[in-house]
Formats: sequence, structure tokens, C-alpha cells
Amino acid sequence: MRVLLVKPQAQLGPILGLQRFQLLEPLELGYLASALDGQHTVRVLDLRLARRPWRAFAAALAKFRPEVVGLSGYTHEASTVRELARRTKVALPGARVVVGGHHATVAPEDVATEHVDAVVRGEGCAPFRALVDRLSRGEPLSGIANVVIPGEDNGGAGQWPRFPDPAGLPRPRRDLWDWRAYRSVWLEEAPQPWRSIVPPVAQVRTSFGCRMKCSFCIVPFLCGGQHLPRPVAAVADEIASLAARYVYFSDDENFIDEEFAAALADELERRRVEKRYFAWVRATTVLRSPELLRRWRQVGLDAVFVGFEFTTDEELRAVHKGGTVAMNERALDLLRSLGIAVHAAFMLLPEYSEDDFARLRRYVHQLPPVQCSFTVCTPSPGTPDWEAMKPRIWVPNPYELHDCMHPLTPTRLPLRRFCELYAELVADGVAKTPLRAARRPIPPWELWRVTMAARAYARAYRTMYRDYPRELWDGGHAGAGRP
Repeated sequence: MRVLLVKPQAQLGPILGLQRFQLLEPLELGYLASALDGQHTVRVLDLRLARRPWRAFAAALAKFRPEVVGLSGYTHEASTVRELARRTKVALPGARVVVGGHHATVAPEDVATEHVDAVVRGEGCAPFRALVDRLSRGEPLSGIANVVIPGEDNGGAGQWPRFPDPAGLPRPRRDLWDWRAYRSVWLEEAPQPWRSIVPPVAQVRTSFGCRMKCSFCIVPFLCGGQHLPRPVAAVADEIASLAARYVYFSDDENFIDEEFAAALADELERRRVEKRYFAWVRATTVLRSPELLRRWRQVGLDAVFVGFEFTTDEELRAVHKGGTVAMNERALDLLRSLGIAVHAAFMLLPEYSEDDFARLRRYVHQLPPVQCSFTVCTPSPGTPDWEAMKPRIWVPNPYELHDCMHPLTPTRLPLRRFCELYAELVADGVAKTPLRAARRPIPPWELWRVTMAARAYARAYRTMYRDYPRELWDGGHAGAGRP
């Protein structure tokens, strides 16, 4: 069968602004293509690369005439996914549409429209392969594990799909896209002069799940509190095969399984794999396993993402983060002493006042060189925190603004002022990066590109209020106190 796998283009300004700094491979589509074992003709269409996404989609339908169209998206892309499904049925009434991804997993009913033939929840390789095999044989689609058929009685739709054995995860088909199109600003503590700071970057997944219980996160529900690593040899094989020199790990937490992480470092060194790495890690892991981080620095770890989240222990306890502000700061000092740069991620609350914003800005200003980013604490649909928040949601369709940057409940400050202060924080975060503090010369065209991207990124936050109904733009919301 002819199978077209589609990655939608986001519609929200902050996401589009972020893509100027970082655009990562459509790894999920590469896995799905690989799961079909070469038995079908597969194309990948990444609409993030298209200047006119809707026109590019229509052209792909007309030229390739797929029999199966697979759509994957996050929650804020759900309306786009539904529209892509509708346009598919208009252009090719006989094509079958399958929707998967994060939003389909946590809210399958939202994408199970009359234009969708099947919704895949959880890891999609095995269900998608089963769906395409049945379609190729003209068989009914009912009864496949973790698949919801719109209009049918799907008794298991209310149960969380579990991660499969990670040993069965195939190597993604990167031959279906140009690896040089995917880049990221590369963070280093001491960058080399004239080295590219926006190199081509490959994504690699080494594990499923996380053992932590952050209350805003859906991962503990999907993984049952487990962390499941892939076989070391399989991960090392994949990394060694990459054309890109820079590797962005897409795990929820890379080093929480010390034995696995140490074995992978040893295997990469044994094979003399020379790559540079960016990973996600918790402050508690850094403090528990400093030698492991030192070992990874030796094999190429340049930088890590650390969820600082908040600047008070009270706020951290409220989301069951399992750490303290002091632990975050000790982890930061330890990582920098090892030569590992840090991306510190903070969260805002809609209830923040002028004083709260000022407190966070003072804290960021006092940090050593570190890359900072800021999101709004937004629970994932399906978590208890989401259910608790739902009565206070102040927009008609919260899914359309669920990018973890748009506040979904009333802000204490007027929304326009909230966005203005938010944009100032974003600008502060860009200014704190070690790439700027190191004062190493970089290629002039990249300097221009990053400068323009930073301005557009901050502007997207400053004007974010325009994504809301106009009656919410101005006026106080003094009643929006802390829950």
C-alpha cells in the first residue's frame, strides 16, 4: 500500500518561534515507517518545512495518492490534525486516515471524527503495522490492541496503554527525510571559536518512561512508574550509524538507570563513536550520580536540560517534583564544574503577580551563565491535575492553546500584562546563555540568524494574548488567586 505519514505545522506563535532555534527530526514517523518492514511504499511529509503547509499537503495527496494517511500531533495541533483528516477525505475519499501521537493517546475522543478511520494510542509501531496489514488484506480494523475505531464500542479506550518491550523498537527510517534540514542551537559551556552553533542534529531515543511522579506529567501513567531502557548494543548501533555529529536524546530522563547509562557510555567509547550529546536529567540524578555525568562528559556530553521548575520549595512540593531549590543549585554548580552546560527550565503559574515575576527575574539574573526557558505549568490531559484544573479553564477549547506557554486558567494580572512580563523573562533567558557569555566568535550568518530568531521568539510571547478571545485581553483578574 502507499502510506503517507504527516507531521503537522504548528499554528501558535511561541511554537513557531521555538522552531527558529530548534527543529528536530520527525522521529515518530521514522519509527512507524520502519515498523512496516519495507512491505509498503512509505513517504514522510514534514509540513514544518513547508512555506505553505496546506498547499504542500494538497500537492502530496495529488501526486502520491496515498491509500493510508497517518497523522501525528501534540494537543495544540489537534485542530490541525482534524482538518488534515477532513481534507484527505475530500481529496481522496477512499483513503484511510489513522491518527496517533500524544494527543490521540490522552484524548482519543477529540480526534475520533467522521473523517478518521482509526486512532492509535500509546506507542504506535505494533498497532500501526497491524492496521496497515489488515487494510492491505481488506479485513476489519476492530479488535487491535490500543486502537480506537470511531463510532464503535471501544471498551478499552479508558485504559492507559502501556509501553511495549523497548527491545522491539525498530531503528527509525531516516532515509525518508534530509537529515541536514533538522538543526538546533547547540549549547556548550566553552564553545570553540567559529564553530557552528546551529548544527544539524539527530534525535535518538534510548528508553521509555520515568520513575518519578510529577503530578502535571502524563508519563507516570503511561509507564506505570517504570523506566525501560533499550538494549545497549542497539542504541550504540543507531548512534554510530548517524550522519549527524550532534545527537539530541529524546528520553524523559537519560541517566536515571545508572547501570544502563554507564554501559552505553562504555560501549560508545569501545566503538570509538565520536559524537556530541544533549540529554535530559533531573537534579536529583546529578547529585546521586556525579561520576556517571563525568563519564558521559568524557564520551561527548556537552549539555543537559534540567527542570528547575520553580524558585521556592513550596511550589516544587505542590507538583510533587521530589527536589528542592538548593538541590537544583548544587546540581547546576556540579554540572558546570564538569564542563557540562545547563539548560534550566522554569515554570510560571497563571496566578503570578508583578512581585512573582520580579522574584523570578531576580533569581535568573543571579544565576551563572545558563540557558533558560520558561513555560506555564500546564497539566497534561488525563492527569489528576488536569481534572482539578478543568472547572477553572477560561477558554472555549483549551486544547487549541495547550502548548505549555498559554495559560489556560485566569491570570491574576491582565492577560496583556502577563504576556509582556513573560516576554521579558524570555529575553532574559536568551541573554543568560553560555554561548553569549563565552564571547567566542561565531559565523556571522549564524549570529544574524540567532539574533533575528531571538527577537521573533520574544515578540511571539509579547503578542500571545491575541490568541485568546478579545474580552480576555485587558482588565484585572484579581479573583484568580492561587488554588
